[in-house]
Amino acid sequence: MFGDYDVDGTTSVASMYSFIKKLHAEVGFYIPHRYKEGYGVSKAGIDFARDNNFSLVITLDCGIKSVELIKYANTMGIDFIVCDHHMPDEIIPDAVAVLNPKQKDCNYPFKELCGCGVGFKLMCALCEQMNIPLENAYEYLDLVATAIAADIVPMNGENRVLAFYGLIKANTTPNLGIKALATLGGAKQPLHINDLVFMIAPRVNAAGRMDDASKAVQLFIANTYEEALHYAELLHSDNTDRKEADTDITAEALAIISENQHWVEKKSTVVYQSHWHKGVVGIVASRLIEHHYKPTVVLTESGDYAAGSARSVPGFNLYEAIHACREYLLAYGGHFAAAGLTLEKHNVDLFRNKFEEVVSASIRQEHLIPEIVIDAEISFKEITTSFYNILRQMEPFGPENMTPVFIVRKVVDTGYSKIVKENHLRLVVKQDDITLTGIGFNMADKFALVKDRQPFDVVFKIDENEWNGQKTLQLRIEDIKAS
Repeated sequence: MFGDYDVDGTTSVASMYSFIKKLHAEVGFYIPHRYKEGYGVSKAGIDFARDNNFSLVITLDCGIKSVELIKYANTMGIDFIVCDHHMPDEIIPDAVAVLNPKQKDCNYPFKELCGCGVGFKLMCALCEQMNIPLENAYEYLDLVATAIAADIVPMNGENRVLAFYGLIKANTTPNLGIKALATLGGAKQPLHINDLVFMIAPRVNAAGRMDDASKAVQLFIANTYEEALHYAELLHSDNTDRKEADTDITAEALAIISENQHWVEKKSTVVYQSHWHKGVVGIVASRLIEHHYKPTVVLTESGDYAAGSARSVPGFNLYEAIHACREYLLAYGGHFAAAGLTLEKHNVDLFRNKFEEVVSASIRQEHLIPEIVIDAEISFKEITTSFYNILRQMEPFGPENMTPVFIVRKVVDTGYSKIVKENHLRLVVKQDDITLTGIGFNMADKFALVKDRQPFDVVFKIDENEWNGQKTLQLRIEDIKAS
């Protein structure tokens, strides 16, 4: 089993490895090192298969573009089955089987499976062909749901069904790795899709970002809870390191931007420091967009070169903008919203200028204004437990089936709203005779709008808060402005 180093790849490998191991004793797995080997099938991985006498490699969440490397493996008598969900090129690898619903000639009706979902389909097919109960594949539905949640694929069609049943599995007989991570993260039962997105996924991704993602697979294939807990603690530690690096680098990058005041007026941001950790530059780019809402590139040193990640604002095609700067790049790849790139260090300033020229010529003013899509205006008297339970029936939420966003107008502070933990805003507000509480993460700067007791409007999602065994509804604040 050969898989990518992110959540989709590691859950794919863990589930397929465990499934095949019950049928065939001689099975192993390989996760490429993010920085030594990069994304996708690697020569080192093929050589590992050769040196350990494996005659078949199943790629999971990668492989559709690995034409030359699979040809290299074929010369040594190593066959490939490719399970991938990324867009294929014109030439498809010469593998014994290629499973990818995005192939031109594939008539599979649902095109948006994640990598783990494609692997799950292979397991289901093997069950049918070998007269094995389908329950042998269903055992891994909680890992499939975790991959769907983390990989930001549409939460509709078959993904919605798989995520729904995967959550049931996660809450009844969870994979020991999910159970251990949920325990370490202090998750309350039952687990929701947000717990997979914000608690499980970052810890799994942190392994590949900070160190070696193989331990994420070890976590998911653990045979005992004690073993799973051991690997969960390693991932938890990686995630702590990731958060520290992310916080420190974001602060440093914001300081660099403020020192270069003329950058603030630009339509793009490009920052570079040689000592920044490669594993978090993509996250930092997203953080910078929260402060300076424009296409952003964060670069660091990678051997003899500068390399990094780029993130876009909704509606702007980042990949095309980077493609237009290719004269200064050694390598680049990505899609509409995110990309990676490598360049000579002496070309960083030239790239910054060219990128700004391209972005400012093609971006529209409305792309530079943050936007919240509001589903409905409601009043406090409509926010009831029965209403919340109806909303819950629409879960699991995700892309193409987002959590509903509401606006309530002309609420006033009760006098009990305050800033908590330095940067978060806790609201206690009323409309007519009804009082509700709310939490706005990283929204302490909005407190001035609240405390003068003038009416204001609140955009929010409805959440459930549990305290001392009591469940109450609360607002998860998205934005506030004066009425």
